Amino acid sequence: MKIRITKPVEVEAKTLLIYCEVRDNFTASLQDQDGVDLYVQEDGYVPDFMPGQHYGDYVILNIDIDTGQVTNWKAPSFEDIQAWMKKDEGE
Repeated sequence: MKIRITKPVEVEAKTLLIYCEVRDNFTASLQDQDGVDLYVQEDGYVPDFMPGQHYGDYVILNIDIDTGQVTNWKAPSFEDIQAWMKKDEGE
């Protein structure tokens, strides 16, 4: 005879996925070792070096719950940072 009951099963939560729509309102700053702003983006599109298929409008982060580390982050190159900073200059 089959009966239907629900039993709790222990699982391990591993990753917190954050998917935020910023719609042309992305704000970020690049700071030096002393916390002084080197560059500030007041609003606009998500930089190309951010992870995921963001289309310039989304911040997509996968965070390991145990370590707090963003697992889909790839460090931007010098060229990536330069290109981001030059977008405001219209170059």
